[in-house]
Amino acid sequence: MIELKNIVKKFGDQTVLDNVSLNVAEGEVLALVGPSGGGKSTLLRCINLLEIPTSGSVEIAGDRLELQPGVRPGAKAIQSLRRHTGMVFQNFQLFPHRTAIDNVAEGLVTVLGWPKAKARDRALSLLDKVGLAHKADAWPATLSGGQQQRVAIARALAPSPKVLLCDEPTSALDPELSGEVVDVLAQLAREGTTMVMATHDLRLASRIAGEVVVLEGGVVVETGTSRDIFTRPQKERTKRFIATLTQENHTHGDGI
Repeated sequence: MIELKNIVKKFGDQTVLDNVSLNVAEGEVLALVGPSGGGKSTLLRCINLLEIPTSGSVEIAGDRLELQPGVRPGAKAIQSLRRHTGMVFQNFQLFPHRTAIDNVAEGLVTVLGWPKAKARDRALSLLDKVGLAHKADAWPATLSGGQQQRVAIARALAPSPKVLLCDEPTSALDPELSGEVVDVLAQLAREGTTMVMATHDLRLASRIAGEVVVLEGGVVVETGTSRDIFTRPQKERTKRFIATLTQENHTHGDGI
C-alpha cells in the first residue's frame, strides 16, 4: 500500500530525515513515535508530499514517485499521489465560516465536482459515523476541540482515500476530549482503514497501532509491533523515550 524508500529531507543544511524506509500494508495502522523534533510529522507530510523529500521514493497504491535533489516533481505527479490520502491535522483546520456538514462536503464539491446534494448526503453519513450527525449545522466555534477534530476526520474520509494520515490528532485536546477522537480512530482501524499517525499519545498508539516506528534525530531507531515497542523495547534510546512518555501520561492522568 505505502512504500517509502531511502527518504532524505533537508531544510537548508539541516538533515531532518536521513535515509528512512518503511512499508505499510493495506489495512495496517502504523504509529510514528519518538522525541519532539525527531522527524515524525515531517515524515508523515512527506508521504502525501506536503513536504517534498530531497531524495528517495514514495509509492502509494501503485503510484510511485522518485525524488531527486533540486528537482521538484510536477503538479500532476504530486496530485496523483495525494489523491490516495486524507489528512487529519493537529489543529483541525476547519473553515470557520462553514458549518460542520459544509466543511465535510466542501472538497467533494470544489475538488471532485460532486453535485451539492450528493456531497451533503455523503457528509451527513460521515458525520453520523463519527457521532456528530446532530451537529451537522453547527459552526466550528460552537464545537468542542474533540468535536472539531471528529469533523476534520469526517472531512478527510469524504473522498474515500486509500490511507488516512493523522498528524498528532489528539495533541491539541485534553485527555477527556482526546478519548472521543481515539474512539473514532479505533473504530476506523477495526473497519480496516489504512492509517499512518505521528503521535506522542501513548494511549492512541498502543490501542490502535499494529506497528510502531520509533524516530529520533531523523533516523529509524527501532520498529516492531506496538506491544513489543511499548512493553519490551530492544534499544536503549527507545527504552528511555517510552519511560518519559509513560511518565508524562501518568502525570496527566492519562494512562493506557
